[in-house]
Amino acid sequence: MYKKLTGSVLLALAVAGAPHALAKGPTGNANEAATARHYASLIAGEPKTAELTLFFTQMPKGGDLHHHYSGSVYAETYVDFLDKQGYCVNKQTYRIETKKEVIEAERAKPAEQRNCLSTAEVYADDHTYRELLQRWSNKDFHNHGAMQPPPDRLFFQTFNFFGPVSNANFREGLQELKKRAIAENVSYIETMFKMSPFVVNKEFDAQAWNNANNDQAFDAQMGAWLAVLEQDAGFKKSTEDFVTKIHESAEGIDDEHFTMRYQTYVLRLLNPSQVFSSMVSGFKAAAMSDKIVGVNIVGQESTMVSMRDYALHMKMFRFLKSRYPAVKVAMHAGELALGDVPPEGLKFHIDQALVVAGANRIGHGIDLAHESEALAIMAKMRKDDIPVEINLTSNAFISGIEGANHPVTLYRKYGVPYVISTDDAGVTRHTLSNEYVLFASRYKPDYAEMKRTSYNSIRYAFLPVAEKQRLTRQLDARFAAFEARVAGMTRTAAAAKK
Repeated sequence: MYKKLTGSVLLALAVAGAPHALAKGPTGNANEAATARHYASLIAGEPKTAELTLFFTQMPKGGDLHHHYSGSVYAETYVDFLDKQGYCVNKQTYRIETKKEVIEAERAKPAEQRNCLSTAEVYADDHTYRELLQRWSNKDFHNHGAMQPPPDRLFFQTFNFFGPVSNANFREGLQELKKRAIAENVSYIETMFKMSPFVVNKEFDAQAWNNANNDQAFDAQMGAWLAVLEQDAGFKKSTEDFVTKIHESAEGIDDEHFTMRYQTYVLRLLNPSQVFSSMVSGFKAAAMSDKIVGVNIVGQESTMVSMRDYALHMKMFRFLKSRYPAVKVAMHAGELALGDVPPEGLKFHIDQALVVAGANRIGHGIDLAHESEALAIMAKMRKDDIPVEINLTSNAFISGIEGANHPVTLYRKYGVPYVISTDDAGVTRHTLSNEYVLFASRYKPDYAEMKRTSYNSIRYAFLPVAEKQRLTRQLDARFAAFEARVAGMTRTAAAAKK
């Protein structure tokens, strides 16, 4: 899909792509130099991870660009939401009961006989509470505190447990995420918030699979159904209601300290008609609202349906991008490790996301080294300024990809822009600051690169230029204050040694 690159061109790209050649941040000064020296002392030799944690918790992080709303709220908050919705949780299955008649019958029983527990009752039953946390998140996995499925299965299964409460209480959940972000000096989140509405069309499904290898026929098929959907009053209303719900949930989130924007997403585990119609409503919603800044595709990439329909999904994105060119697309692509699928399945996902679907950002991209066009992919990402979203904790837990085996080493070597993000911090129980700690301690970039990484998360946000400029000015001021504090601390420490 790309022109072949000569060895000399690839070498030039590698040299040009070294960390020092990445996008520059603000001009250095004495406080910046002192901060850089202090940081260098923390990663020299054996990294001082406790001190790095303190450093990065205080260091301004521009934003978090690969962020799932439902997976970022901690399980403890979802337990609190049980009472808000009048639900209870079954202490044998740890699943939420939503049927009114069952809940009422349980509440009529004496407390010691209840099988379905309220928020307070979950907290009062320490055994149930601890077991629940191990199913609603990845807590204690590496301590082997429970009978455990494989990590990828455990991760994706958590959403089935807390789904009934994650699909409501949006204002409270967003406010919690905002409060937590401000506490760790994050000023912007771009969250994958809600799945856009869809409809079922079995005839479209059958035709799509038949047309999988006939682009002209598939484009004609999509065009015909798009024309029908655009005249469908019910579909139009569901999309409008979807936008209204996001705006209502977002009320009161933005202020002078913090900004949040929203991606809608489609679920790649569904049939083609559901994915396509959801994609249509997602693109339409993004075109209608300045709060909805992009469209994504989610769902475990290694499942049978995801692999079978991957090329179809990329063609759907291409088709709709041609009709909505202003709508940005971030895409989970290449979230695969050796052994997840047959080797042939590792060779094309990032490539198609870029070349066919026209992705503006790549999420994960961890199968890079296995892709047939790996070097050309990196050349294109560098040339077209398309960043990869790096999620170290998630990649290590779900796929076992970490350390020198993580392709961030390749992305950095070849000058591909990147951002550091969290993915699902509530499920994997970490923070953006911790992702910076992992990155610094494992790969030992200098302070200039870490600072540019923070700025990159504003640079590559799906925001208008004026908004990026505003957030960049704020980040300038926050870094100036941070570096002044660090410089003062180091001077005090040096004086105390004399």
